[in-house]
Amino acid sequence: MWDTSKDYRILIAIKAKELYLRTIEVGSFRGHWNKKMAIDTCKTMDSDFQSLLYSYLEGDALVNSEDVESLVEKTEKIVEYLGGEGWNKVFLDSAPKEDREKTIENIAKVKFFLDIIFGLKQRLALGPINDPIIGIDIKVGEVMSVTKHPKADSLMICNVNLGKKAITVVTNDLNVKEGNDVGVSMLPPQTFMDITSEGMFLGMNGSILKDVKAELGQMPKGIPMESLNETRNLIENFLKD
Repeated sequence: MWDTSKDYRILIAIKAKELYLRTIEVGSFRGHWNKKMAIDTCKTMDSDFQSLLYSYLEGDALVNSEDVESLVEKTEKIVEYLGGEGWNKVFLDSAPKEDREKTIENIAKVKFFLDIIFGLKQRLALGPINDPIIGIDIKVGEVMSVTKHPKADSLMICNVNLGKKAITVVTNDLNVKEGNDVGVSMLPPQTFMDITSEGMFLGMNGSILKDVKAELGQMPKGIPMESLNETRNLIENFLKD
């Protein structure tokens, strides 16, 4: 019997929900959207999570449970209340110039929550695995561009293609180059001196892995287990926060 009360995938989803609520409640998104319903619908997820935590289901019974289906359906509703397809562009376009960096950060936090819930079934389908890295997605990306951080010589800003979308990743590896195939841990967003990073490159011994094998947007293959250590630490810290 699988102890779902300790399943990292469910625990991360709960923390992502809490991050979303904090962001929406105190953020200053502008535009036409239904803030009240975007908040209230998320709060109704609490009963689904509680039921899921103590279901002790596994396999297909867990993946296809009513609680997981309910979470996905409610997240689809939340996207509608945020403004539907392209909601993030509307929020960014509506933000005053002085609030642009903070708006980008808040949008990234909301996107993290949405991605965590929408990907929950796929992660649960991997079976009973007791490892923090199972709580998030790890994807292969291609570095499309690299620029120096305007406020930190020791950081680089990378635009990374994940296949179906592109994200920004801030790294301290000064040798990263356009065309590098990288592994990206889709961790909660972090902001480094006004630049929001939507993930972290897998790496070891002070440098990132630059020739990761797999299709864009898919899980990397054959990576050293040591390259996941920092991801594990950051996930554990996120759960304790």
